[in-house]
Amino acid sequence: MKSTVDVSGEATTLDKRVASLDDAIQAMAETRDFGKHTKLRRVLEALRRVLMQPGGAAAVQARAQALEEAGLFQGTDWASPEILIPALVGPSLRSGDADTVVMEAVSELRMLAVALGDFAHPTLPAEDARQFLSQVMAMNLELLFTPPSEAERTRQGRTAQLIRDLFRHLGDGIGYDSLMDNLVDEIWRILRQRPIQVEAVQSLIIRIASYRDDPDVALGASSGLGIDRLITSLFGTTEACREDPGIDVFRSRLEAMDAGGLQYEASGFARAMHDTGLVSPYHAELLRFLLSESDHLVGEALGLSDTGRNCLLRYSELVHRLIEVAVHPQTAQSVYGLALLLDRGILYEPPIVPALWRQLALELSPVARERLTTVFGEVPGPRARLVAGVLSVLGQPLGVGQGDNPTCQSARALSMWSYNDPDYLLQMVVWAARDDEILMHFEGQPISSKDSATGVASTLPMDLDPVSLLVVPHLDRIYAEMGRRCAARPGDPHRWVNPEFHGWWAGRGFHINVDVATGNLVDLDEFLRQFHATYHPSYNGEQPLIHPQPAGVAVTDSAARYVGWHAITILRAAPDPQDVMRVYFFNPNNDSGQDWGDGVVVSTAGNGERFGEASLPFDQFASRLYIFHADPLERGEPARVPDEDIARIIGYIERSWGNDRLPAGTLQALEGPTSL
Repeated sequence: MKSTVDVSGEATTLDKRVASLDDAIQAMAETRDFGKHTKLRRVLEALRRVLMQPGGAAAVQARAQALEEAGLFQGTDWASPEILIPALVGPSLRSGDADTVVMEAVSELRMLAVALGDFAHPTLPAEDARQFLSQVMAMNLELLFTPPSEAERTRQGRTAQLIRDLFRHLGDGIGYDSLMDNLVDEIWRILRQRPIQVEAVQSLIIRIASYRDDPDVALGASSGLGIDRLITSLFGTTEACREDPGIDVFRSRLEAMDAGGLQYEASGFARAMHDTGLVSPYHAELLRFLLSESDHLVGEALGLSDTGRNCLLRYSELVHRLIEVAVHPQTAQSVYGLALLLDRGILYEPPIVPALWRQLALELSPVARERLTTVFGEVPGPRARLVAGVLSVLGQPLGVGQGDNPTCQSARALSMWSYNDPDYLLQMVVWAARDDEILMHFEGQPISSKDSATGVASTLPMDLDPVSLLVVPHLDRIYAEMGRRCAARPGDPHRWVNPEFHGWWAGRGFHINVDVATGNLVDLDEFLRQFHATYHPSYNGEQPLIHPQPAGVAVTDSAARYVGWHAITILRAAPDPQDVMRVYFFNPNNDSGQDWGDGVVVSTAGNGERFGEASLPFDQFASRLYIFHADPLERGEPARVPDEDIARIIGYIERSWGNDRLPAGTLQALEGPTSL
């Protein structure tokens, strides 16, 4: 390990600190495993002091193998770099705990050493390490290109600059071309899931656009490939807004156009919206302008199908009023929700049109107005924000997300009602927004959200869409209260809670493969046969699923280790384009594409998924399932399921969350949030 000396030959500050680090590494390496923790403080302090110096990152990178072999990562997730998740690096580096920051920084430098071939790691190929670092930097661009904010400096002190120095070193090491390629791929992967909340993606696109125009930032030769479509979807979608002239200039250009020009603008915006799932603020302004032109152009701007056009023409007055109230440049995403709402044809359901007129005239409670204004600002007003949110939720039932909150049950319920019972959802919105109270019934007894104790979430969720922001806190308290009323009953409370909470269509037959009292796996063979007989077309008489069904999965990490219980919705079972039978499901956790270990990788595109769906091959999905509902009168043919299929699924279970059995089961999400 080469020392660093200045031109006069005297040892620099870095030299001295590196020497201390080498001594600390050697001391840890010479200590037996049970005593290594006693040397950890000295090593971490030495690492921090080295990383604070210019050239410190390179010095630590050169010692990455020695640090790992000495036992720095022993007993932590960092000990297995092949299972680390890029999305968790940013939060660790932003931690207020200096030790966590140092450990994460050393882990990234180890990745760089592996990626460059300086460290032949036994479990991590060089290409995987390079891919990991590209994803990490793509998700944390601000750490690469912007100085620390005042808040960061206050919270982290000099450590905030250490992180910037680290990222510059990583960028210099692997280059910026792969960084941008990975970032673009990641953005498209998220957009293919069509989430309602796209603020994080929009922020990334805006930052990329600004960095690309900055002469002091070198993004690499290939950085333009694929990103132009994303940038233009927001800021240069058509000829009239090509140079991002601002809303006022754009409006004046529209006023000067003839019908042919407006048609060109409308079709251009519609193509971009349906291609990306993103809506430009200029698109919202165009739609408002076209209200005074013709419904034909409104339909063109929304990119409607025949069903959508028929709804628009039949309910033109309502659609115009929805656009006037809800669609503004600040709420542009609601345009996509409105287009999909019309294409769904739900306006032909008798309760929906009067319910939407009620929503437009709704007086919000002071609490609702304050929450909406606090989260979304004062322009447009809270009523407009809420109507915009209603359009998005009704148009994108599978785009609802739980945010960073342990409220998967409530998010699943909102999605399910939008998908299956939209007029009931609109009633829930009215109760929450107008009355600041939701009243539901559990086995004939009323439960008020005002009278219920705390819910699963310990604080009010804030990172949600407008509808979820108002409704979820009430649902969360009611869901938890239903669970409390089942506390004295034997077995899992979801047997009774799910049908009462979600709706009559949730099957009253209930199957679970975990003994609640002991956490042990039970009745696996019968559980898996019944699941096949209920959902697999080959064993249920080719009966497609009619209503979405609540289910519970045991989430595992990329090493197939148990993480926690999670609520999902089974939507359908069908063969994919390769004729592999898959289960398609809704996951409310904001990003369904996850690696659950042992080859079980959740797909969100490319295997027959519709927007918002996740999927797995039938046997892999069954291997992570622990609760499902069924109609007890529709028994299927469980005995026909081949023994080898059951054995294969049990093998998946035993290699993952069933390996050491389970902690005692409780109501889903009560053990803590699974934001996976």
